[in-house]
Amino acid sequence: MELAPRFVGRLGIADAVTVGNAALGFLAAAVAAVDVRVAAQFVLLAAVLDGLDGVLARRYGGTPAGPHLDSLADVASFGVAPAMLVIAVAEDAAEGAPEAAVAFGIPALFVAMAVVRLGLYTAYDAERTTTLGAPSTLAATALGAAVLAGVEEPAAVLAITAAFCYLMVSPIEYPDLLARDALLMGVIHVLAVVIPGFQGGLFPVALLTLALAYLVLGPRFYWGEAERRREEGKRS
Repeated sequence: MELAPRFVGRLGIADAVTVGNAALGFLAAAVAAVDVRVAAQFVLLAAVLDGLDGVLARRYGGTPAGPHLDSLADVASFGVAPAMLVIAVAEDAAEGAPEAAVAFGIPALFVAMAVVRLGLYTAYDAERTTTLGAPSTLAATALGAAVLAGVEEPAAVLAITAAFCYLMVSPIEYPDLLARDALLMGVIHVLAVVIPGFQGGLFPVALLTLALAYLVLGPRFYWGEAERRREEGKRS
């Protein structure tokens, strides 16, 4: 009788990276109450793996399980983990029942909206070069970078989180990043994780700035979509 695990021969290298992304999401959630900055670093590192698995899937080919694994991993890393970051920041300021309801309710709503957004993406947007609603990876990156940049005022973090609850399921259309821009973001992610305190938090601040700039300006002004359309016009 064959005793090898069922995934042997069914999953590829990209899927292994996706599973690593999920593990980092768990670690982030687990340590958030102990050290919120370390948890934020895990979230950003998970975002790096989330980008890397797509590169590997395009290079070496994906598997039928890949899109499903990706969405499941993203729930952990970009839904539950950032919500735990928010709770870790906000719970100490929750001195009464109303404050506690907000401190826990907004992160719970964030997880719910991330699950909805990821399900809709897998069903409708995975094969497109644009997606409706702010990516959950972007939301998690903004929250993780904000923590590393020193934005730990509970009201501000809860307000950002509440905004993302809507933006993730909004009808706003976001274009996929071009490969070179995704690589740049990946490099800044890594630097924000490895040397978060360099020059007073230069890289977390840069990452937060880029994430918010894409969030606000990307739907209308991102040059990548214009370049993509020009290339498609040349091929047609």
